[in-house]
Amino acid sequence: MPPVASTPDNARISGDVAPTRYGPALTLLASLFFMWGFITVINNTLLPHLRSVFELNYTQTTLIESVWFIAYFVASIPSAKLIEKIGYQKSLVIGLLVMAAGALGMMLAASLPSYGVTLAMLFVIASGITLLQVAANPYVAVVGKPETASSRLNLVQAMNSAGTMLAPLFGAWLILGRSKGGTSASGTVLTQAERLADAQSVILPYGLVAGVLVVLAVVIARFPLPAMGNATQRLAPEERARLSLWKHRNLVFGIPAIFIYLIAEIGVANLFVNFVSQPEIANLTNEQAGHYLTFLWGGMMIGRFAGSAIMQKFDAGHVLAVFSLGAFAVMLVTVFTTGPVAMWALILVGLFHSIMFPTIFTLGIKGLGPLTEEGSGLLIMAIAGGALVVVQGWLADAYGLQASFLLTAACELYVLFYALWGSKTTGQTSG
Repeated sequence: MPPVASTPDNARISGDVAPTRYGPALTLLASLFFMWGFITVINNTLLPHLRSVFELNYTQTTLIESVWFIAYFVASIPSAKLIEKIGYQKSLVIGLLVMAAGALGMMLAASLPSYGVTLAMLFVIASGITLLQVAANPYVAVVGKPETASSRLNLVQAMNSAGTMLAPLFGAWLILGRSKGGTSASGTVLTQAERLADAQSVILPYGLVAGVLVVLAVVIARFPLPAMGNATQRLAPEERARLSLWKHRNLVFGIPAIFIYLIAEIGVANLFVNFVSQPEIANLTNEQAGHYLTFLWGGMMIGRFAGSAIMQKFDAGHVLAVFSLGAFAVMLVTVFTTGPVAMWALILVGLFHSIMFPTIFTLGIKGLGPLTEEGSGLLIMAIAGGALVVVQGWLADAYGLQASFLLTAACELYVLFYALWGSKTTGQTSG
């Protein structure tokens, strides 16, 4: 990405009015987006692996995913408070170190092995990612020109999607490919010794992940990140008391927009393999269906690169409206058709979902000024909406898997409402 010059208001730091070059900083921050996307999607590999190692039922298995999203709900506001106290750069470093500690803890859980310790360490990793999300997303959105905030965040979020594409290959190679449960036919009963050996296959990959995270923490600690400028400068307590987050319509409607969007994204990703495996859709094995999941994540990456370029020329809210309409249309095709048409329609929703999170986020914090950290914390907390994918599971049990995607279609309509009306700014706050 070419360096982005700041506006005069953002450039005025300590009396220096010279434009700041943000390109190197955004390139470094893109690596953070890659890593947390990578680590998040490793969970898709861990679920079947841990189910085999610990002989889990489906409730215990889904609890793993729920713990991950509960961390967003629990850690978001404390993360925002921490950022207010120590700043963005130190918070990024702490977030990486917390993730590294969780990854090292996963090595401990594997050596025991312990399901309880595994859940605890996954919570630690997700809490570290939450801190990174609360710090990095608004940082990328605020530095540089305000009118290209959505473009910048979509660009670095594309690296997040690159991480989600590569993680399944990494997990399949270093976790499933090195375990008895991962290379055996479905239903194979493992001996105690085989399950212990399988548990230890997690040690190497998480050791590598921990090492990369520590290196990134050191690099960011030493990197001269540009200041965010006066727009988000914190206020004295008495000044802050006169301001209210709830006067900002774009934030008030943006929080449920993130929550509802996550229900859609996680529902599609979690039920994709089951859906396309059905005889009336593509009649594939789970392994074959898993290969097509790469196209879903790939579509999200392509869409974010394309969205970044499009938003350089067009209003972010209008682009979001077009993408939400596209997502609604392909979900209707998914529900009301069969065969390859339904499968590829579901794959296409990844393309239309691509820009939704970063664009909703940047529209949600627009005009918050010194309230940016708090608003960011609330938006990241809304990622907990992913835990409500259980609602779609209930609909699938009650009315059929294909019909359950009508919930996804309804979610797209709320995003359309947000793009056209809910995202309009009110009560902008200056620093």
